[in-house]
Amino acid sequence: MSTPKDPLPRLLYVEDEDQTAAIVTEMLSDEYLVDHARTGEAGLELALGRRYDVMVVDRRLPGLEGAELLSAVRTAHITTPAIMLTALGTVEDRVSGLDAGADDYLLKPFDFDELRARLRALRRGRGPGSRREIGDWLFSSESLALYAPDGGRIPLTQAEGDLLELLTSSPEHVFSREEIVASAFPGGSAGSVDALVHYVRRKSTPEIIDTVRARGYRSGMPR
Repeated sequence: MSTPKDPLPRLLYVEDEDQTAAIVTEMLSDEYLVDHARTGEAGLELALGRRYDVMVVDRRLPGLEGAELLSAVRTAHITTPAIMLTALGTVEDRVSGLDAGADDYLLKPFDFDELRARLRALRRGRGPGSRREIGDWLFSSESLALYAPDGGRIPLTQAEGDLLELLTSSPEHVFSREEIVASAFPGGSAGSVDALVHYVRRKSTPEIIDTVRARGYRSGMPR
């Protein structure tokens, strides 16, 4: 008796150039169930209405452009990893796309093998685990930022991001100050941990990190 195969991962592809879309969809169809949208509005509707394993979004789209689409998706606390495709290769363009919610960038024209490899890398190591919900807030380790429920972006220092990365890796666990120093800040001190917690709370909300008396800290559940 044969065992059933695992279903293919589902990919959302947003591209307005029909010829390019047809080629890319065909090339990816052996590894993914591809849903193609021609406009940013149609892509956003699909992203909000169905769970995807990964997204590929063109930067320049009619109407709602790619960065705006991803910003709206992240505001909705959807953490699906996303690659942005673009013909624009300036640093400013890449930074704005990453800040909007992209996890990776690929310049047009691109090699299909590279696109496949980047998709595998996203799903293997930089996917949903890199964007984590903290109550109604969202923490992104790539862009070193917290996103408030209203969509506001709060930049973090590397140390603040490392602290939240550790706490959100196991939300139910109470990390002692010694554990936090050993895992995230070798050579640091309990006092430096307390200071970082204070800075993160002051930037965002006091409930972002819970204090468990006589034990340590854990990820909070702010509203």
